[in-house]
Amino acid sequence: MIGYISDNLLIPILDLFYSLFHSYGIAIVALTIVIRLALFPLSAGSIRSARRMRIAQPVMQKRQADIKSRYANNPQKQQEELSKLMGEFGSPLAGCLPLLVQMPILFALFATLRGSPFADVPYLVNLKILPPEQVATIEPKPFTSPRHSIFITDKDHFPVVASLPGGTKIGAGDSVNIKLETLSGEKYANLLSKYKNGSKFAPTWKLTKGSEFASISSDGTVTAKYPGDATVEGRIPGLAAKSGFLFIKALGQVGFYVDGSINWDIAILVGGFGLTLVISQILSGQGMPPNPQQATAQKVTPIMITGMFLFFPLPAGVLLYMVIANIFQAFQTFLLSKEELPENLQKILKDQLNNQTKTNLATAPSIDSDRLPFEPKSNKQS
Repeated sequence: MIGYISDNLLIPILDLFYSLFHSYGIAIVALTIVIRLALFPLSAGSIRSARRMRIAQPVMQKRQADIKSRYANNPQKQQEELSKLMGEFGSPLAGCLPLLVQMPILFALFATLRGSPFADVPYLVNLKILPPEQVATIEPKPFTSPRHSIFITDKDHFPVVASLPGGTKIGAGDSVNIKLETLSGEKYANLLSKYKNGSKFAPTWKLTKGSEFASISSDGTVTAKYPGDATVEGRIPGLAAKSGFLFIKALGQVGFYVDGSINWDIAILVGGFGLTLVISQILSGQGMPPNPQQATAQKVTPIMITGMFLFFPLPAGVLLYMVIANIFQAFQTFLLSKEELPENLQKILKDQLNNQTKTNLATAPSIDSDRLPFEPKSNKQS
């Protein structure tokens, strides 16, 4: 499904924006905004549900405990009362469904930005080399890799898969050729021959594991030597992997710290991601009573996620998408935080805020009315 969405929805939109702006950086920004706008109703449902549950949760927990205690010996009545409670406030799981529905599109968008034309595309084939007599007893199971849309020009791209008709289990002493071909069955090499710059997108092959058990030639032919496990990687260059955008040196660039030098464009993108994450969290708490249980998590989570992405191997183009998506999410959260709540929740929120104000006043340090703030307290007895 993810490959289908990418090939038939996201890449055509990407082609449209590139034809308009002739910049893959702008195309990423525009594609992100279009997808986020399309998913606005679904993500809005999740944000609304989270906001309402944050208000209702303390009351729901108290009433749930009361119902379970009161009807401990009557499970049927207990279930009826709990169902009424859910009908009044909604289920805490209600916000999960919109997230689940939009996940395939977001995964497809993520996969699109990680592949051609924004980054080099790897095809991985895990081989198991067995003794010849053992291979003879195994029924061959054809292998086909996930497909990737390979851009040969900014207008021409084709879904390409890697395949082994005889499967990934081969005998020591045998040779097999890993085929790259389109979904229609055309050989990738024949496809490249139709373009003047086709040779630029020829695959490079290497063994990333098990070089002592096998060898591989430049055309993708694997020669098995001894029993063992081997992993072959075929890599096709991305058309725009080296294209820059604004302060980004290359959309396909991966890594904050590479070969002893810092990629400051990656650092800025990751920092921007962390900042927009914090802003979104702040906006989600606007007009809400403070929640001590979530306060620590809200402070630590953005730091942990941002630190992780500093060293997580994501291309700059994907990080650009994440920053733009977070900005859109923050704006959406701000708009929805202004929405009027249902009457029952509005009353609960008002009570919570009033109680919080009383608590703050009660715990505030007292100040003598007859002295200035910087004067010492008086020792006079009243």
